[in-house]
Amino acid sequence: MASSRPGPNLSRIATALGVSVATVSNALSGKGRVSEQLAEKIREHAAELGYIPSQAGRALRTGRSGVLGLVLPDIANPLFPKIAQAIEFAAKSADYGVLIADSRGDVTAQTEAINRLIERGVDGMVVVPRRATRISASSCPVAVIDTASTPGNTVAADHWQGGQQIAAHLASLGHKRVLIIGNNPESNVQNDRAGGIRSGLTAGMSSETLWIEKLEQTSGSGCRLGLAKKAAEGFTAFAALSDLQALRALTELQQDGINVPTDVSVTGFDDLIWSPVVTPALTTARMDMDRIAEIAISALLKVIMESGTREGIIVTAETDRVPMQLIVRQSSGPVSPAKQNLTDGELLT
Repeated sequence: MASSRPGPNLSRIATALGVSVATVSNALSGKGRVSEQLAEKIREHAAELGYIPSQAGRALRTGRSGVLGLVLPDIANPLFPKIAQAIEFAAKSADYGVLIADSRGDVTAQTEAINRLIERGVDGMVVVPRRATRISASSCPVAVIDTASTPGNTVAADHWQGGQQIAAHLASLGHKRVLIIGNNPESNVQNDRAGGIRSGLTAGMSSETLWIEKLEQTSGSGCRLGLAKKAAEGFTAFAALSDLQALRALTELQQDGINVPTDVSVTGFDDLIWSPVVTPALTTARMDMDRIAEIAISALLKVIMESGTREGIIVTAETDRVPMQLIVRQSSGPVSPAKQNLTDGELLT
């Protein structure tokens, strides 16, 4: 009975080249004293044989698994696959793999996901937390991506600055009354975005905030937001705190015969994959996820390499926030002449 041939290993490479296994190991790991000419020869031969380094062997040699964990709050939200892709790319560039855990929006499930990743021996993890998630109890280094107002945050988009950009954009278009539309009043991210919008309003501008979760508690899931009434009251700008909420607002306004952007403007946050292709294309604030991931992974690996232990540390970074970029599209426009003058919540025509 024929047996399957074992894959190429260090011994086969060493025998083929007439060198020791230690020399091969040092050449492939970049450690030890091996001439560059011989090291290149070893690497070329390993590549020809299809040699794949053993993660188990690496763990035994270094005491590290070469794997990081990534804990997401809800991968069904189209924002989080973008985050996962950016983290995976940054980790791969540092020769690390990534295990992803999804809590599906549940705080208890997210805490359990953190524990499972620790049990599987990750060297560290990146956590996008749900509110009240217990991160400090982790027994490995953790990088937190949330917002600057989150205690222990490592790095994040500058959500407050993103809100200020939205406000400045609406001010430049002549809007006076802004309805801020958020989902979760307990979200640090959404509160920072809303705070940024309010702080960016210029003289003569005012805002109100509509929290969808609070409305749905009394009117039921998926209820109408009453935006046509708000437009009749004189609100000409609907500043949603995510593109998902912006799409809900845009859909409701159009169903009620309100033209966007001729009658009112709609803006969002996150620049999700469909934001440029909805009608009208959505004005939004975009996060630089590649830069955020790069900073988070770099800070995490620095602690992993320097500590030499599996301590539960919330890592810090020299740069803790990354500016957001305003993306202006067709869903925002100047206030129509009939709505230019606005006093005490009533339209003057």
